Amino acid sequence: MKIAEVLKKDFILEQLESGTKPDVLHELANVILSERADYNAKGTVDILLEREKLGSTGIGDGIAIPHGKLNIIDALAVSFGRSRKGIDFNAMDGKPVHLFFLLLAPENAAGQHLKMLAKLSRMLKDATFRKNLLEAASTEDLYRIIVDKDDTC
Repeated sequence: MKIAEVLKKDFILEQLESGTKPDVLHELANVILSERADYNAKGTVDILLEREKLGSTGIGDGIAIPHGKLNIIDALAVSFGRSRKGIDFNAMDGKPVHLFFLLLAPENAAGQHLKMLAKLSRMLKDATFRKNLLEAASTEDLYRIIVDKDDTC
């Protein structure tokens, strides 16, 4: 599965407004789900925070890949957000997180969910890719950098 199939340009936040873990999760989920009549922002954030209790999805190097399964969606969706100043996300290396990929999956999509997590992890191991995301000037640039990297992974 290609990232362009699950990450729309509208799902990219060039500069996150939030400064806390719950607020970041809300902001990233909101860009995907806000137009749904059955969207419960608090319930979605609660699901994501429950996952965080198992271990932070802040994997180090300024990266977090929060993820969760929701019964209100029927297809995988990814949003991206960037914080130039960084946000305390209880990352494994103790450093602030600047780059966030939120992955939302349907309840019954374990295989797709794990494959997309693995793909994002592979992409984010590349220091040049991370640097390019941090330095991108626009939402369009961020989208192109992500899609182009996906083509080489």
